[in-house]
Amino acid sequence: MKLEMICTGEEVLAGQIVDTNAAWFANTLMDKGIECQRRVTVGDRLEDLIAVFKERSLEADIILVNGGLGPTSDDLSTEAMALAMGVPLVENTEWRTKLEDWFARNGRVMAESNLKQAWLPESALMIDNPVGTACGFAVKFNRAWLFFTPGVPFEFKRMVTEQFIPFVEERFAASSSVALKKLLTLGNGESALADRLEDIPLPEGITLGYRSYMPYIEIKLFARGATAITCLPRIESEIKALLGNALVAENVTTLDQEIHNRLVNSGLSLSVAESCTGGMITSGLVAFAGSSSYLHHGLVTYSNEAKVKVLGVKPQTLDDYGAVSIATVEEMAKGARNILDSDYALATSGIAGPEGGSADKPVGTVAIALATKYGVHSQMLKLPSRSRALVRTLSTAVAYDMLRRELNGEAVIVDYSSFTRFSK
Repeated sequence: MKLEMICTGEEVLAGQIVDTNAAWFANTLMDKGIECQRRVTVGDRLEDLIAVFKERSLEADIILVNGGLGPTSDDLSTEAMALAMGVPLVENTEWRTKLEDWFARNGRVMAESNLKQAWLPESALMIDNPVGTACGFAVKFNRAWLFFTPGVPFEFKRMVTEQFIPFVEERFAASSSVALKKLLTLGNGESALADRLEDIPLPEGITLGYRSYMPYIEIKLFARGATAITCLPRIESEIKALLGNALVAENVTTLDQEIHNRLVNSGLSLSVAESCTGGMITSGLVAFAGSSSYLHHGLVTYSNEAKVKVLGVKPQTLDDYGAVSIATVEEMAKGARNILDSDYALATSGIAGPEGGSADKPVGTVAIALATKYGVHSQMLKLPSRSRALVRTLSTAVAYDMLRRELNGEAVIVDYSSFTRFSK
């Protein structure tokens, strides 16, 4: 099966908005063992839309078309598809009724332009949109099925999950079994990881891929066919052994998700005190439902006064060692943990830049501590200082990793090849 995607819209083509739908779609389908083999972006011009529908329908088996189903004059996907097929637009009475019911239910007057959304190419299959007014549809044209979805992200994602994936699975039985394994790494460059893994002989049907998105590099093992799937555990084991401490999680995309999964409903508790990360550690966890079951509090103690008055950091410690120091961050972590007697507490203090560094503590210097009921683990690192955001993002990831290692009963302080550790 050859799957493609056509993204429509002048704002997407011109870069005025980032096409997050396309990235989410490809990744979601990959998790199902389905690879998107081509993506085309086209503007809101009728002749261009007609041309791309005709061209790609001769090559692909199924095409997801995203955008251009709204009520305005620049929403042209439906009209273009009908013209490409040489068929008229026909009002879908079922969707018109749903439109009228939707506006009545929400106490709104339906504009005349909204009726445009009920007109579909003749012979099209209506695809329900449970959370919006743009009707999806599917048509068979030349070799391909073209499946049309609205561009609004929450509508699009709902329709892909509930409508498109079942549509594909029903009509295109997989020619062979597939399996996907994702390994999340931290603190190593993509080229360094590739050098480390390049000598592993991969059996036929197994491919190795990399996806870099700061602060992580994800390694994907994709196995196609029963024989390859049988070999996958062995290859995975070899890769894990070579990755060593670079491996920080499996089958999740971020460490905040890994920490959440470990702590939710565990009966354990966590407190956080942040300076340079400014709430990023806490925010990453709060993004997941259920974080209230383990997260006691997150404090942004940016000033020295806050460190002293809120966390109990000794003024003498700040005078002797400075805010960015092992001594200070350890007292921050202890103070945060003691407030509610949490099982764990994380603390960060650093120089995110672009100014503020010195010869002894340049921009990118970050101190991180993890306090437990039995002691404190701490380290001070020199992180890549290409941007303020990168320093903060990397600091957050390392803090998560320290907690993850503690939860696993592993050494909390480990070497990352891309970061330099300061001595105490």
